[in-house]
Amino acid sequence: MGDPQSLREVLAQDPLLLTPEEAAEMLRVGRTTVYALMKTGELRPVHIGRSCRIARVELERYVSRLRDLAL
Repeated sequence: MGDPQSLREVLAQDPLLLTPEEAAEMLRVGRTTVYALMKTGELRPVHIGRSCRIARVELERYVSRLRDLAL
């Protein structure tokens, strides 16, 4: 069996919150597109102080919605 990973290692590999730049990279779009999606409400950001982050589950929800529209 493999070695168990610590919670820190798991979160480092699969963070809960992403910066707009990281989200853009995951969606393979530009950073400006991510900000536009947040402005229109298609992506709902999480604000922590002055920082803006996007939950990984929010990206999955957005992609799922796009997939449903294509069917």
